[in-house]
Amino acid sequence: MASERLRIGIDLGGTKIAGIALDAEGATRAEVRVPTPRGDYAGTLDAIAGLVAALERQAGTREASVGVGMPGAVSRATGLIKNANSIWLNGRPFAEDLAARLGRPVRVENDANCLAVSEAVDGAGAGAAVVWAIILGTGVGSGIALRGQALTGLNAIAGEWGHNPLPSPRDDERPGPACYCGRHGCIETWLSGPGLAADFLRCTGQAASGEAIVALSRAGDAAATAAMARHRDRLGRGIAHVVNILDPDVIVLGGGLSRVEGLVAALPEAIAPHVFSDAFDTPVRASRHGDASGVRGAAWLWGTT
Repeated sequence: MASERLRIGIDLGGTKIAGIALDAEGATRAEVRVPTPRGDYAGTLDAIAGLVAALERQAGTREASVGVGMPGAVSRATGLIKNANSIWLNGRPFAEDLAARLGRPVRVENDANCLAVSEAVDGAGAGAAVVWAIILGTGVGSGIALRGQALTGLNAIAGEWGHNPLPSPRDDERPGPACYCGRHGCIETWLSGPGLAADFLRCTGQAASGEAIVALSRAGDAAATAAMARHRDRLGRGIAHVVNILDPDVIVLGGGLSRVEGLVAALPEAIAPHVFSDAFDTPVRASRHGDASGVRGAAWLWGTT
């Protein structure tokens, strides 16, 4: 029988910290959001502890399990946070410190892995054995869930798709834009919102945000429509590269750019030519839980039973 203990999920973002309390059936019992104390490590721990206490008060419970999703990972080598763009967390024993602050064990995962877990448990990939979830937003990342559990990997980098080079680059895509990671041509530099804007600027000489380019394309602007076509083609190549390695049962898209009208429906046609198979039958779906997937997935890090 499913445990009645509530599961609290925390989504630690760069500007806000979201919290949710789920019951055993996945129903929301409480929700709270607070601003992220940017640059303040101790303040971040305090904010999360306050959030957990507020969620437990709202839900009328104590000692719920706590899972945290964040844009980074706990190093298997050191136990310290690495690769977080909330840089004040890097090099810190965040999981250990938070567990001590809360007086209970804490599970910490990359936020893209939390998206994958959420969608695998009761979202667009429910019931699938292998779910690959992609985040297309200010950054680009992905996570993998195997039978509802996050695949972290030996080096805690499973799913770090955004910092691989764009597959099958054309002559005008070499060496590719500079990335903050120190490389050139990373998938993130092409497929993120800022990457879309940079591509539009290079091709037209006009500055526009990713959101504005999407709107212009919907209005019939030729240059914006061409930019969206390039973006879709690159996304298809990038996805196919992983399909050829992982061959997931479901591909789920999340993040702001995933909501571009018609993108999900058009992607199989963009992916199929690059897949090493006589057919490409993998369903491509929008995330069912949208912006709540990350925080729900963090709660499900403690499992469903």
